[in-house]
Amino acid sequence: MIKVSEKAKEKAIQLMTEDGFNPKDDFIRVGVKSGGCSGLEYVLKFDREQSATDQIFEDNGVKIVVDKKSILYLAGTTLEFSGGLNGKGFFFNNPNATRTCGCGESFSL
Repeated sequence: MIKVSEKAKEKAIQLMTEDGFNPKDDFIRVGVKSGGCSGLEYVLKFDREQSATDQIFEDNGVKIVVDKKSILYLAGTTLEFSGGLNGKGFFFNNPNATRTCGCGESFSL
């Protein structure tokens, strides 16, 4: 399961609405791909299309969809948001990651 912090929820709903998505029906697609300075890289986008192999989670009023391959890397992860002067936007608090890079966008297991 993937959790969504309160700040991430607020920002996701705001950005989804601004981008023409309906937060009640549409979702955030989260995944993992090869790349980044630590070996694996997070993928995050708004989406409306779900495939048969996707897993869907809902936490804190936000729907999250994860492809079957990525779910093993993301189990127990929390989607967070940090704003402010040194904020980095959306980021993942992933208990499975053994190493992360300075930018927080890539990790390894």
